[in-house]
Amino acid sequence: MNEYQSRQERRKINNKKKPSSKKRGKKGIIKKTFLTLVILFLVGIVAGGITAIAYINNAPELDPEKLTTPQSSVILDRKDEEVQTIEGTDARETAKIDEIPDIVKNAFVSVEDTRFYDHFGIDPRRIGGAVLANVTEGFGAEGASTITQQVIKNSLLTSEKSLERKVQEAYLSIKLEQEYTKDQILEMYLNKIYFGNGSWGIVDAAETYFGKDITEEDLTPGEAALLAGLPQRPTYYNPYEYPEEAENRRNTVLSLMEKQGVITAEEADKYQAEKVGDMIVKLSEDKESDNYKVFMDQVVKELRDHEDITEKDIYSGGLQIYTTLDTRAQDITTEVIANYPYSNENIRSGLVLMDTKTGSIRAIGETRKDESIITYATTGTSQPGSTAKPIIAYGPAIENMQWSTGRSIKDEPLEINGANIRNWDRNYRGQVSMRRAIEMSYNVPAVNTFLEVGEKPAKEFANKLGMGLEDKDMVPTAAIGTFQTTPLQMTGAYAAFGNGGTYNEPHTVRKVVFPDGSEINLEPEPVKAMNDYTAYMISDMLKTVVESGTGTDAKISGLPVAGKTGTTNHDADTIQSQGFPTSGIVKDAWFAGYTTEYSMAVWTGFNEPNNHYLDSSKGEDDTSKLLFKEIMSKVSEGVNTSDFKKPDSVVEVGVEKSTGLLPSDYTPKDQIVYELFVKGNTPGKTSDKYKQPDGVKGLSATYKADSNSIGLSWQPGEDKKFTYKVEMSINGGGYQSVTETGETSLSIENAEKGSEYNFRVTAVTEAGVSTKPAETSVKVPAEEEQKPEEPVEPEEPVDPEEPEQPSEGDEEGTTPPEEGNNQGGENGTGNGEGEEQPPADDQGGNSGETGTGQENGQGNGNNTGNGDANTGNNGGNSGEDTGGTGNSEEDTTTQPNLPPATTKPEQ
Repeated sequence: MNEYQSRQERRKINNKKKPSSKKRGKKGIIKKTFLTLVILFLVGIVAGGITAIAYINNAPELDPEKLTTPQSSVILDRKDEEVQTIEGTDARETAKIDEIPDIVKNAFVSVEDTRFYDHFGIDPRRIGGAVLANVTEGFGAEGASTITQQVIKNSLLTSEKSLERKVQEAYLSIKLEQEYTKDQILEMYLNKIYFGNGSWGIVDAAETYFGKDITEEDLTPGEAALLAGLPQRPTYYNPYEYPEEAENRRNTVLSLMEKQGVITAEEADKYQAEKVGDMIVKLSEDKESDNYKVFMDQVVKELRDHEDITEKDIYSGGLQIYTTLDTRAQDITTEVIANYPYSNENIRSGLVLMDTKTGSIRAIGETRKDESIITYATTGTSQPGSTAKPIIAYGPAIENMQWSTGRSIKDEPLEINGANIRNWDRNYRGQVSMRRAIEMSYNVPAVNTFLEVGEKPAKEFANKLGMGLEDKDMVPTAAIGTFQTTPLQMTGAYAAFGNGGTYNEPHTVRKVVFPDGSEINLEPEPVKAMNDYTAYMISDMLKTVVESGTGTDAKISGLPVAGKTGTTNHDADTIQSQGFPTSGIVKDAWFAGYTTEYSMAVWTGFNEPNNHYLDSSKGEDDTSKLLFKEIMSKVSEGVNTSDFKKPDSVVEVGVEKSTGLLPSDYTPKDQIVYELFVKGNTPGKTSDKYKQPDGVKGLSATYKADSNSIGLSWQPGEDKKFTYKVEMSINGGGYQSVTETGETSLSIENAEKGSEYNFRVTAVTEAGVSTKPAETSVKVPAEEEQKPEEPVEPEEPVDPEEPEQPSEGDEEGTTPPEEGNNQGGENGTGNGEGEEQPPADDQGGNSGETGTGQENGQGNGNNTGNGDANTGNNGGNSGEDTGGTGNSEEDTTTQPNLPPATTKPEQ
């Protein structure tokens, strides 16, 4: 027992000494984790050190020539041919550091590198301080790179944001500080950088902007601050084009100069109050002589928006810049705009010409007549008017709801938020097809289409085309272009319609190659923006606009062009305050159009639109269409431009204009139009709007024995102008066409004896619709054997003064069996067998004439009388009996041995 207890006690003691397995596990994990992190840190240091050493070993050498001479960047066109070179040192003067005024040196140090004279090439404090300075003092107040680093980057490296480049930049900056003095480094910097407007280095910049020789004349603090602010973004801060931005940048530099004690607060206030326009001199002509300046400005804009390329790289980085420029197209564009006969010197135009298939910009055109230049083609925004309709209304309707081009849309008075939506002609049509609405640019159908499509689908569709619209833009009147856009955006959007629905972002740069051989591909990826049926159906309707609608001024013979017009109006307050006419004026005029090869959007308006108007009576609102036509026709010369190809997803179907349904057999041809439908969405219902018209009434046929012909006659069934199609069948044979005539009677000559003729007459309307046919028939008597004629006594002459005595005729007629015993004239009698004719009141051929028979009383059975059927009174013969009294000399329409003609009732 004691032994057992002692064993138990020993176990308890041992258990107390040993930690639990759970606690041991936790401590073990922590220890392992710590050891792992230590190992990884050490490995990281070693690996980082190895990597850093590898980066440093790959760094270029400090080349004195490259350090002092900017490397020229080369611009190449779409064919990879050199267009121009951005010149380096050989195109400018340089200055020694002691020739540069202190105020200029201090201005640059204040804004670019406040501890330039203290650091050893890199500034650890500056890296962290730059973040804080940009937040508290505004963007651009301080950069992270020192002046030394900028010299290295601009001379030997690229602006690529990679670890390798940063390591090499830091290493070479330290090495540069070891081999050169601070003044030498600052001299390199000031003589090397680009200041915009073709100005290289501080000497050229002072001459360009102030007309001063910096080595002989002092610059004011304001002038020094303006120059110091330019190198960061020479194009954006260009005082000639963007005076407001340049002034803001200058004032930021002045504030930093005051902070650094370079100038006093009073001096800062004084020079901040000065207008930039009052500081600078007029730009010399040699600085404006660049034929491709408008295009190159867009090149620079695109490049500086790329995070791995700075504007300094562009002008002094030795880059090879491969652009999309078509020099021929640009020369044409520049010449056309420069020589266009504007009726008002204040009118401005801006346009972009691009490749429909790729989005590559071929040319940019602008009228640059202002000291403060607005880039109308690429950044100047205006409302696009009706050119927005395919993008905001009709395109989304086809894409999302598979509308046909013949879709009937309501065109009635419409009020939106208290404003009346009106068509340009102030008329409404009740219903109008989508094709007609876009052809004639009616506003009400476009807004109604937008309301049916909805804001969200319309916005999504437009933004796939690069429009960049926001929710605030998506009001119903957006369908008629109340948002802001540029020719650049409109060109890109319209090109997608011509490219089968694929959108390519408009661009001027294909790629950039750096001095070390590395390159950046800048061509955007194509985006499928819509279905091919939407693109084709919009293109087909826009062809109608150019062929017969509002865009006929842009029509080019032999070239398949699709396009849309657009205009905007001044508001009522502007019209009243400016005293503008209340009609016949517009604020902006647009034309956006394309072929399968080129796309172009043209804007025409004013720099100060509220002070001017385009006068429609002078054709000023047609300027955009005419510029489009001239440029497009010239750039398309020698180009094999195909028409837009209909995809398999689209079918063409004939429908009624007014209903959009399938036409019936009786729909007039002029009411049938051929419209496009998305396959599988064609109408399945036939219209019952039109019924078969009545065309022919009272059709009758009569045989004429004397001429052996058949006479047809009829009357129009309706008060319409018909063409009559006459068909004939003989003895039950097939119907054969006789003629088509506009008359209501016809004679059939040389009738066949003993044959039965059937006739069918169909009226055809001017629209090509056939009416119900009317039918009738007639029997032609068989030819009888002729009896020998009995001798006839010669007729005695009749004394003209004595009345001729009637004679009696008793010859038996040869007519069918009906008995005729009608009385003849006053003294004569008829006793032959004759055929009683249906009309009982036909008048005799020679009513009241004497001598109705020959004296001998012999009747001529081959002649018929045509007197009153009952009495024959005054008739040529007694009654209508064949072979009646006398030898009548008159024929009637009733032939011997022929039953009466019968007419079938209309079907």
